[in-house]
Amino acid sequence: MTEELGQLRSITSTALLADFALGRGLTLRSVLEGTGIREVDLRDPSFEITTGQEFSVMRNVVAGIDDEPGLGLLAGLLCHPPSMGVLGFALMSSSTLRHAMDIALRYADLSFSAARHRLEDHGSHVWVVRDDSPLPEDIRRFTLERDLAAIATIQQDLLPMRIPAVRVELYVDPHPIYEMFGAVFGVEDVAFSMPQSRISFQASTLETPLPQANLSTARFYEQQCADLMESRRSRSGLSGRVRQLLIRHGGSADQSRIAADLDVSVRTLRRRLAEEGTTFRELSTETVGMLAEELLIAGLTVEQAAERLGYSSVSAFASAFRSWKGQSPGHFGRLHRGRASVRAH
Repeated sequence: MTEELGQLRSITSTALLADFALGRGLTLRSVLEGTGIREVDLRDPSFEITTGQEFSVMRNVVAGIDDEPGLGLLAGLLCHPPSMGVLGFALMSSSTLRHAMDIALRYADLSFSAARHRLEDHGSHVWVVRDDSPLPEDIRRFTLERDLAAIATIQQDLLPMRIPAVRVELYVDPHPIYEMFGAVFGVEDVAFSMPQSRISFQASTLETPLPQANLSTARFYEQQCADLMESRRSRSGLSGRVRQLLIRHGGSADQSRIAADLDVSVRTLRRRLAEEGTTFRELSTETVGMLAEELLIAGLTVEQAAERLGYSSVSAFASAFRSWKGQSPGHFGRLHRGRASVRAH
């Protein structure tokens, strides 16, 4: 569990949750208290937090609003594909609902959900099975409600018609508010107090084509998802901590600043990084390059990305970007926007 709490996740889901909390009368200060997340971080789509930080925000929200059954349902209605960045665009350009579901499960760490899900094929029916074990007990019900409402919301965003479930089974005890589960999934058969939560669909309905399907666009965004996942998985040990600090500082911190943050000497930092087969310069270059790509993918202009990353001029940023990617940041940005415009049609 300790390792899972340290996993990196996009801040997007937490930013949506903060918006929900503000709408319920909480303050950002109370939502972020004790989490180590700053208000400015919520406005940065490229910023990353740990799973533990995300859980802490959930606890603050649940405690601040006096958690009751159904609270998470309202939070889940705020989740839409574009809010998930490259994963959302991959889902929107998928060929069918089944294709979108496969992508969502493959790159689950980029989604809004911290629970695990898997597909089980049973002939004419497909079950989406949920594993809540990574979630602390005190926020488990809230996340179940939010995730199920989000799944239903995203499905209708992808395909403007409801694909009815065959059966819904939930681990929570029955409550009048949970009649909404039947409404959002178009099913009367909802079973409560079950060993685990799962939803069954007719396999044939999942082959429904999506109106914005585009194979080349889907492949592009799937590759972006794969690259982002690989980048996150590579951040472990001291190297991982250095990357996280560089990200927090926008990639502009020098070696002395990072060593001070880690409470070690510069010499010790160099030695320990060498033991992990890397150097501070390599980590800094890699992190700034990753941040640059994600900023451009998120839609920022070359000028905005250069300014965000602390470059003295656009030309200096462009020169550095060419050395990382073998192409100009303007070309990279136009390629991304071009792919996105294909999806929009």
